Amino acid sequence: MTEARRYTKTHEWIAPANVQGEWNVGITDFAQKEVTDVVFVELPNVGRSVPRGGEAAIIESVKAAFSIYAPVAGTIVAVNPDLDSDPGLLNRDPYGKGWIFRLGGVQPEELAVLMDDGAYEKFLQEGGGHPEHG
Repeated sequence: MTEARRYTKTHEWIAPANVQGEWNVGITDFAQKEVTDVVFVELPNVGRSVPRGGEAAIIESVKAAFSIYAPVAGTIVAVNPDLDSDPGLLNRDPYGKGWIFRLGGVQPEELAVLMDDGAYEKFLQEGGGHPEHG
């Protein structure tokens, strides 16, 4: 976990990708453990605008299909091409090489409502990992 990374109650993370103000989005370690072995990732179209909380991608595992939501509003500026040939990156490196898509045009005030490391850990400890929480 990192100081700049922020988290949602649906177990997505967002973190700075580059100096251009773009942000990488992925799933948390908790989420990848719940999803189990990822076998396919349906990536979003580059150039598409997504609202905060809007479905942006779909992960298919040996268990089921899971929607991935945009933590904040923005425009999809890139997707992780490595996930096409190696979707298991989401399991092996969820905070690094397993990023899913990149957002541009993010408003800093939207990031402020997301959880930091400590708040996300507390959320998990208080039962936030259970399906009824999101």
